[in-house]
Amino acid sequence: MAPADRSSHGDGDDRHGDAEGPPVVILGVSRSGTTLLKEMLDGHSELAIPSESYFIPQLWDRHGRRPERHAFLRDLGRLARIKEWGLTRESIRRKMPAEPDFAEAVQAVYRAYAELHGKRRFGDKTPSYMQRLSLLERAFPGARYVHLIRDGRDAGLSFVAMRRRARFNWARPRGLAAFAAQWRREVEGARSFAGSLAGGRYLEIRFDDLVTQPAETLGVVCSFLGLGFEPEMLDYQRRFNAGHPVDHASLARPPDPRARGWREEMSEPDQRRYEAIAGDLLAELGYERRYPRPSARDRVRGRIERGALAVRIATFDVAITVARKGPAWRLRQIYMRRAHVEGTP
Repeated sequence: MAPADRSSHGDGDDRHGDAEGPPVVILGVSRSGTTLLKEMLDGHSELAIPSESYFIPQLWDRHGRRPERHAFLRDLGRLARIKEWGLTRESIRRKMPAEPDFAEAVQAVYRAYAELHGKRRFGDKTPSYMQRLSLLERAFPGARYVHLIRDGRDAGLSFVAMRRRARFNWARPRGLAAFAAQWRREVEGARSFAGSLAGGRYLEIRFDDLVTQPAETLGVVCSFLGLGFEPEMLDYQRRFNAGHPVDHASLARPPDPRARGWREEMSEPDQRRYEAIAGDLLAELGYERRYPRPSARDRVRGRIERGALAVRIATFDVAITVARKGPAWRLRQIYMRRAHVEGTP
């Protein structure tokens, strides 16, 4: 399947972006290959994309549109991720205006990271932001979005095989059916989000193309981002860091088109149930659908899964927003920093 630019062509809004080029945001549901794409793009001599950030919604909930500079920097100092990225508050302070808006405050972090790595542009890859797409526009006005889509059944198998599990987020799926509901919600959400963007700022590519035609697909992505293609991007496995989370061990090897094949690995009942939840979107995207007429029972169960996910997300968002505004957030950061030092996954 060829990469597709689903937005109209034209000049996007580059406000708050580097003069050399706008920020790059990789979109994709968890286990869709976004880490692979991130590693490839981070190998470009001009583009720095750090590990998943997670902190943008936290900082928005705590500081809003017009953060107070000192308070914002103080909170950054509490984040384990900032230390992991090799940054200090002073290195970020130098990139931040005296009276920043939210985008300027957040992007000061990424500019400091890019400078640390000798790059002129920066990007982000955090799949959990698929549920906060409008916030990405607040943080990165004028960004270029690359949406990597993988057959949801393959992504689902990869998800249930993960060894790490979210400890505190009850909105995260805990099984294959719940993942199907999330995959549908987030892919549809990203495609709808694309329609709200100024022309030429959204590109869809497929995981299958990335692993079977990596040079050609990266060439399309680089052209979209205004970057020249560099063959070194394909050598990501040579740059593989053994410190990567255990669930990304495949980054030590070249792309494998055979990874997680749902036709061989997914049971027939699971296939039926997955398609009852997300089969229409699979078909719309051009993926094979084995059970186009789900039973009444499976349709009802599918609606229940989708509704339950929506409720879990809504209740979690309310609870976590309240928690972030008080001392509970600071206590959580102390725990996270200790877990990071001790090597807790």
